[in-house]
Amino acid sequence: MFTTTIFLVLLTGTGLWLFNSLVRDRNQMLAAWADIEVQLKRRYDLVPQLVSAVKAYADYERGTMAAITALRSQSEATVSLPEKARLEAGVEQAMHKLVAVAEAYPELKANQNFRQLQKDLVDTEEQLQYARRFYNGAVRLYNVRVETFPGLLVARRFGFSRADYFEVDEAAERISPKVELP
Repeated sequence: MFTTTIFLVLLTGTGLWLFNSLVRDRNQMLAAWADIEVQLKRRYDLVPQLVSAVKAYADYERGTMAAITALRSQSEATVSLPEKARLEAGVEQAMHKLVAVAEAYPELKANQNFRQLQKDLVDTEEQLQYARRFYNGAVRLYNVRVETFPGLLVARRFGFSRADYFEVDEAAERISPKVELP
């Protein structure tokens, strides 16, 4: 009788510990996702400013600027993580192309506003990369707990499921943006 009671207490304690660990890991993952969204918002706020600064110097690049704006709007509207990652890779690639084109204009490169926007964009991209790595680390820890024994027993019982990583299409990442000057 005493042994059964001790076993039940240990089993209950382990179950509670696993449940609380799953909740903690899920909340850390959600907080990490919120950090990504903060950096994406910061990028979204910089895009119109950068486009405006470049527009006066590079009218022929309207297609690139329109693509950035369209991708940005689509990304803001999507809730699917793989789709958002794909769209964000497109935004990032188009932004790099836009900045590379702008570099060809000495007057623009000398413009203080453009230089500050460029610096802010580089800083934002670095913060975004860090946030992505942190989020993916949190997802990895959460998924390990959800998929391994004995955590998977508690996870299945209480509806915890595997989370998606923030992945970008590696093929798109390997291709340097093509910059053509008139």
